[in-house]
Amino acid sequence: MASRNKKVTNIDLANIRESIDGIDARIHGLLNERARFAQAVGISKSKSGKAVDFYCPEREAQVLNQAIKRNKGPLSNEEIARLFREIMSACLAQQEPLKVAFLGPEGTFTQAAVFKHFGSSVRSLPMSAIDEVFQEVEGGVADFGVVPIENSSEGTINHTLDMFLGSGLKICGEVELRINHYLMGRMANSSAIKRVCAHSQALAQCRAWLDDQLPDIERVAVSSNAEGARRARDEQGTAAIAGRSAAEIYGLKVLANEIEDRADNTTRFLVVGRKLFGASGADRTTLLVSTGDTDDSGALFRLLEPLVEQGVNMTRIESRPSHRRKWDYVFFIDVEGHVSDLPVAKALAALQKRASLFKILGSYPRAVI
Repeated sequence: MASRNKKVTNIDLANIRESIDGIDARIHGLLNERARFAQAVGISKSKSGKAVDFYCPEREAQVLNQAIKRNKGPLSNEEIARLFREIMSACLAQQEPLKVAFLGPEGTFTQAAVFKHFGSSVRSLPMSAIDEVFQEVEGGVADFGVVPIENSSEGTINHTLDMFLGSGLKICGEVELRINHYLMGRMANSSAIKRVCAHSQALAQCRAWLDDQLPDIERVAVSSNAEGARRARDEQGTAAIAGRSAAEIYGLKVLANEIEDRADNTTRFLVVGRKLFGASGADRTTLLVSTGDTDDSGALFRLLEPLVEQGVNMTRIESRPSHRRKWDYVFFIDVEGHVSDLPVAKALAALQKRASLFKILGSYPRAVI
């Protein structure tokens, strides 16, 4: 009886595999058909054939949102979004891959954000500092740049905000990346660790774990987690905190998994480019404004009043020194909606009349997932 059941199981397995082969063939054919249509769109829009000329982040956001909306499983929404992102990335790169600058070196979370947003069919260009990312995009060497803007545990990356004070670049998109930190090094176990190297944000996000598990070990802040991993590879007694991919890139052993203090530890990244894009239907707009009068206690209230009047939701506000004169501040504001949406357009028109400084930094699709 057991052998008969095994025979039936083998027959069923063969039938299942044959069905999967047939499905794979249909998927393959449909992928090539999609690629041909994408190629036709590119040819119709750009004589130069450069991907940046017909890249449409608003269209990609719509495709991803539609894919998630119709998803019935068993694949998760995250997997569906990743698969469709890779399909779009490969189709776009047929002529020439997008060039995307990011805060490097290789193996950083910012590079992971590049691949999450653009897919892996891009040419990623590691830069040693945030201002270099802006410079590469401003100079046309890179089509887009990706930089961190805020962490759910540790707050805003002020250097990124300050770059917008003098840059003409626009925000074209955003990425939210779940951040898992790993302790890694060449040593067999944590007892041989003399120092831990990581970016200051990573050290802060793992502060409680380090206090509990490695209370007497020196903590060294470096320019990036990848730089910490490089030092862990090259220095005796040095461990690093970084993403799992850094352990693979630098040949390190993972000594402890997911040591971040908060389970929901997430970093938001901005995509910067040289122009504004159209509405996707689920957008965010970022403004740079100033009241110009720090002595008027009601100036900020009056500046923001048009948002309330038009029912526009403000999701974030940050103040930074203006660098024009002492005790003078500017405000970075995020609101829901696109500049082409009527309520947003009306609110911003009224707000601009009340502001001494008014600049739309970007109007872009919200992070999909």
